[in-house]
Amino acid sequence: MQELDWNLIRSFVAVAQTGSLSAAARQLGGSQPTLGRHVAELERATGLKLFRRGRAGYELTDDGLALLARAEEVSDRANAFMRTALGASTEAVSGTVRIAASEVVSAYVLPPMIARLGEAEPSIEIEIVASNQVENLLRRDADIAIRMVEPAQQDLIARRVTDIPLCACAAISYLDRRGRPRSVEELPSYDLIGFDRSSIVIDAFGALGIRLDRHAFRFRADNQIVGWEAVRAGNGIGFGQLPLAVRDPQVEVILPDMSLPALPVWLAMHRDVRTSARIRRVVDFLFAELKRYTDI
Repeated sequence: MQELDWNLIRSFVAVAQTGSLSAAARQLGGSQPTLGRHVAELERATGLKLFRRGRAGYELTDDGLALLARAEEVSDRANAFMRTALGASTEAVSGTVRIAASEVVSAYVLPPMIARLGEAEPSIEIEIVASNQVENLLRRDADIAIRMVEPAQQDLIARRVTDIPLCACAAISYLDRRGRPRSVEELPSYDLIGFDRSSIVIDAFGALGIRLDRHAFRFRADNQIVGWEAVRAGNGIGFGQLPLAVRDPQVEVILPDMSLPALPVWLAMHRDVRTSARIRRVVDFLFAELKRYTDI
């Protein structure tokens, strides 16, 4: 086998992580034809079929999945090389980085991560924009955005990080008092925590064949932090991020086989700031930390 071009491996990792040529092209700042050609060249060089192509996008084959971990190691080392090179450039890894994220992520997920970043990079200052509204990176409302939807703007570089699984959960004190449901059908007989105006939870129950209205929720709040604290305080059964629930000693996950959608996580930044040493350092750090957050 001839020596592989690093660009082939980089393109393979991007397509594997994003699931499509278009998303991978946006992530790398390239074009779909180039990404497609790189994948084809890597398959010819290795003699392996790495992806199944379909309407849903590019899905890894068993051979592709086996190579992905090694390819990601190569990618991580290349990123470390770039960080070292950037750190040796005229711009020091210091200054302020502004991060936009949802209220729950800002309040419960980011603080311990930023504490670890502070140990590794004490000269970087962090500002958090806690909002469920999609921050407009094009207007520089933030340097980095953590989003649960894929950014559509062409001037942004988006990197698919992971999926956060959701779960039904409640305070252990509540479940000890009321008992634990044995099936999804039993949930309406319990105290439920849901949104006031949003129909997301009602729609999720409807997909399971259970019809509810907003009065099914004894505790209602559109603020997600309030809703999560209501769960922890024992107001009833609610829904939240599985990694958050399993890390909370006051909370117990119930009905783990219940079918719930996952939250896709994207890291986005404006194309113009991709050469900033401090912003790239924070992006790479958050990528690793968010992956670890969902490793449960």
